Amino acid sequence: MSKKIIVVTSSTHFNTLLSQSTYTIVDFYADWCGPCKMIAPVFASLAEKESRPGRIQFVKVDVDAQQDVARKYGVSAMPTFIIIKSNSVTDTVKGANPSALTAAVRKAVNDASSLPAKSSAAFQSKGYTLGSSSEPSRPVHAGALARLNRLISGNGGLGDVVVRFVALYLVSLFTLDSYRAAEESQFAVRGRR
Repeated sequence: MSKKIIVVTSSTHFNTLLSQSTYTIVDFYADWCGPCKMIAPVFASLAEKESRPGRIQFVKVDVDAQQDVARKYGVSAMPTFIIIKSNSVTDTVKGANPSALTAAVRKAVNDASSLPAKSSAAFQSKGYTLGSSSEPSRPVHAGALARLNRLISGNGGLGDVVVRFVALYLVSLFTLDSYRAAEESQFAVRGRR
């Protein structure tokens, strides 16, 4: 196992870990689970490359040994990977899906690189609404955030369309035979007319 991966020993240990980093990438696994063993090297590789003290940490939770932690997050299938930002689940990947796990981790890494590390004392208050001196700001409705996230990150969603457009534009811009390059690009949309 990677030196960058922390094995959770109790629910108290898990709660302590959550307070030490902005993002916590959690691998809920079982020793008897074949798919868990297959994706473990991918998780270890991501931990080696992407761990950042105070920003991104990787932890493993054995669902048999830490049933209370698994139950708290509604884990019903192994492996399940949960990305937690400041005690809130931001992403979940069920099953041994290396590309989905990598994408979720990279998304967290990109966000964490723009934020201060968790150990920083800056911005610990709830903040205030502009134009108000006494009323704390209100959080955005969770349902609206979920719908926006599905629109941007969903397969065929707005984010997918924008990424494909920009990628195809760049591929065709820097080649002599732009039509053929666009057709052969990994970003080309095949079968849609």
